[in-house]
Amino acid sequence: MPTSDHARITQETYGGYVSGERAAVEKHLASAFRFYSPADVGINLDAYWERCWPNAQTIAAFDFKRIIEHGDEVVVTYEATRTDGTRFRNTEVLTFDGDKIAVAEVYFGWNLV
Repeated sequence: MPTSDHARITQETYGGYVSGERAAVEKHLASAFRFYSPADVGINLDAYWERCWPNAQTIAAFDFKRIIEHGDEVVVTYEATRTDGTRFRNTEVLTFDGDKIAVAEVYFGWNLV
């Protein structure tokens, strides 16, 4: 798969958060998906839907600052706007298995003014 497809899939996945359409995210995640963050270390897909997906209700937009593709990984830095107007910045490393996101590592950034 050309790496440019990984960037497109990445953007579509974040778009599913903005639209609140779980199916738009789900179609891009591997069944063995693992999620890592300082708060959730190595949770599986079921735990991800339970703990992380509800945050989609609070996201109004993503402004991508960088999308760097390297082999089967995509590094994404974004500034997100919440539905209440507050903003924050994070960086994530997504590891692909073919055309599916198999691992997401989230590195929390900071709140923006």
